[in-house]
Amino acid sequence: MNKASPQVAVAEMGQQTSHPTFAEAFRFWLKLGFISFGGPSGQIAMMHTELVEKKRWIDNSRFLHALNFCMLLPGPEAHQLAIYIGWLWHKTRGGIVAGALFVIPSIFILWALSYVYVVYGNIPWIAAVFYGLKPAVLAIVAAAVIRIGSKALKNAVMWTIAAVAFVAIYFFHVPFPVIVVTAAVIGLLGAKILPHYFRGENAHPADVDLASKAADSAKPSLLRALKISAIWIVIWALPLTLAGVFLGTQHTIFREGIFFSKAAVVTFGGAYAVLPYVSQQAVEHYHWLAAPQMLDGLGLAETTPGPLIMVLQFVGFLGAWNQPGNLSPLLAATGGALVTTWTTFVPCFLWVFLGAPYIEKLRGNTRLSSALTTVTAAVVGVILNLAVWFGVHVIFPLGGNVDWFAFTVCAIAFVGMLRWKWNIVPVVLGSGLIGLIYKFWL
Repeated sequence: MNKASPQVAVAEMGQQTSHPTFAEAFRFWLKLGFISFGGPSGQIAMMHTELVEKKRWIDNSRFLHALNFCMLLPGPEAHQLAIYIGWLWHKTRGGIVAGALFVIPSIFILWALSYVYVVYGNIPWIAAVFYGLKPAVLAIVAAAVIRIGSKALKNAVMWTIAAVAFVAIYFFHVPFPVIVVTAAVIGLLGAKILPHYFRGENAHPADVDLASKAADSAKPSLLRALKISAIWIVIWALPLTLAGVFLGTQHTIFREGIFFSKAAVVTFGGAYAVLPYVSQQAVEHYHWLAAPQMLDGLGLAETTPGPLIMVLQFVGFLGAWNQPGNLSPLLAATGGALVTTWTTFVPCFLWVFLGAPYIEKLRGNTRLSSALTTVTAAVVGVILNLAVWFGVHVIFPLGGNVDWFAFTVCAIAFVGMLRWKWNIVPVVLGSGLIGLIYKFWL
């Protein structure tokens, strides 16, 4: 086979998955870094649409298998999913490129917006573009619920689990980790009691592809686990050590690095789970910023590409801007933003590179497959919860009247993507332009 051509493998339902070259994957992750709006649900939606539905670079069962594992980890699940898929395709370098490009564009964009915010306040034309983007993101998330749900919910039991998960998190505010762990336990029990309903989606026997080669090249072992842990813990701790040595352990930048390192370890359930904890600590304990500023930061993070948890970079920026120590406010804020982002996302590489080989080794395990299949069903309910939460804020702003502009843009984008298979990039760019035109010329 020609080296430049990606290896082709047969996947489920008689379709083919053509795995990308490293250059093709690099271009995709770079593009995704600039258009990945909508928080975790929007980003998972985009990856599923592009990688499974359109490009067919990964089969549905393997995508859901990876997603289920990432849902169990602390930190941003969409970012970890990108790392996992990149690792499957091109081993460690693929995971690093995927994870880095997933967040690098948003680092620069959010840094610029944070600077504009503290110096000039809100800029009308930026708000207008974001106003058009929000309904498009809602349409992307809603389409993802349908696409992923149609593949994951194969019988009445899975539909019921998804519905119960939605009700539990939306109406009763059951913590996300509790929902996922409960679903996994139900799946393990169901595999013994009602195996027909809990049977996972198996890949085709001929699915011996680049992903399998990546897994085989990193077979789990204690020595490998220790090596991976040592390397990534050193990488994780390096900027904290430098900040402590050169700025002192009482400087805001060092304190932010320690605090967000702790948050990266203990916060399960993604951005929506970590935000209440971070908000309370940053506003009430450390006094890095005020509560209204925290809400403004969340708004910026929701309407910029990259993980929603990028709001933590805004917190780090404002915290060091307000308490710069012996540095200039801009230099301190830049350092605070970077160390916050570093300590938030570097642990994701550790979790994925450490656990992925074990998950791949157990991929054919029937009971594990049943547990993860049930987790998938619960995740559909969780994504629906995020879609409804986002939809209420977009379509019914300020708690009442319908925003007919947002409703119309969302409906057109939703129908276009489902029926006419519109590409996500023109949908996002076009919606932002429409928002600008609507606010300034109509």
